[in-house]
Amino acid sequence: MSTVIQQLTSRAPATADRGGGTVPPRDRRTVAARREAAAGYLFILPLFLGVTAFCFYPLVRNLYLSTTRTGIFTGQTFVGADQYQRLLGDGEFWRSLINTFAYAGIALLGIPVSLVVAGLLNQRGLRFLSAYRVVYFLPVVTMPVAVGMIWKLLYNGDYGVLNQLLGTVGLDGAQWLSGPHLVIVAIGLVGVWSGIGHHVVLILAALQNVPRDLLEAATLDGAGPVRRFRSVSVPLISPTLFLVSVLTVIGAMQTFDLVLIMMGTSNPATESAQTIVYYFFQQALIHHDRGYAAAIATALLVVNMVLTGAQFTLQRKWVHDGE
Repeated sequence: MSTVIQQLTSRAPATADRGGGTVPPRDRRTVAARREAAAGYLFILPLFLGVTAFCFYPLVRNLYLSTTRTGIFTGQTFVGADQYQRLLGDGEFWRSLINTFAYAGIALLGIPVSLVVAGLLNQRGLRFLSAYRVVYFLPVVTMPVAVGMIWKLLYNGDYGVLNQLLGTVGLDGAQWLSGPHLVIVAIGLVGVWSGIGHHVVLILAALQNVPRDLLEAATLDGAGPVRRFRSVSVPLISPTLFLVSVLTVIGAMQTFDLVLIMMGTSNPATESAQTIVYYFFQQALIHHDRGYAAAIATALLVVNMVLTGAQFTLQRKWVHDGE
């Protein structure tokens, strides 16, 4: 008897459709699934259109331009891979690439500095924590043009504040933005100063989520504040540190505005400071060689993809997976 009841209840009743017939349960589920899928597609349609218009189309258009030769008064001539062959033999491009790698290396030095600052701000009972956050985050929201102009005055070799401070302790100042060997370090340190606030906010949020019971257990085992921070907190926030490192490298590879504002166009040390994006700017807007500029942009995209892939590969060795 129970078997018969189960068989009867397992059969869903068919419902009548508008034409007087019946709609099987499987068809009703199919119609509901299609309506749900259609609603989902409608929700993602604006995002899809935006990504297509502002990401996919420019990417495809740039790839096409990189296979053409353009001029100020001439049209586009298809040249195939000639622009990329020219790129491989361009010494100025390779010099710009090396400078960009140097900026990225200096920018990565800001991560341990941000880690220390975030650790100091994570102390229990610290007063004015919100004010400290605002102070450290101000350079992030300041316009890069304003940052570049202010630091250009600070670095001035004749009346800059930095050289005056060095003179008070008996040290000779330097031509920070004119020396070919100092300009990369000078601009790179400005980039570090500008990005510390962003890093501190992310790292501090991760530190505040470290379980207190683990820190208390380490304290009972005799670990001091430095040992707890190094052996407990840092491994647990390593995913955040990995995220910060990826964002830092990508941002450093796109350095442009600080170089343009702080170096100008007539500085003799500009070639020692220009980055790939600055070189792209010269070729595209000054020399009007859009085809070659598109090839430079494509090369930058490939370099960013390689560096990001390398970071994701290396993160398996030092990022704590939580297990």
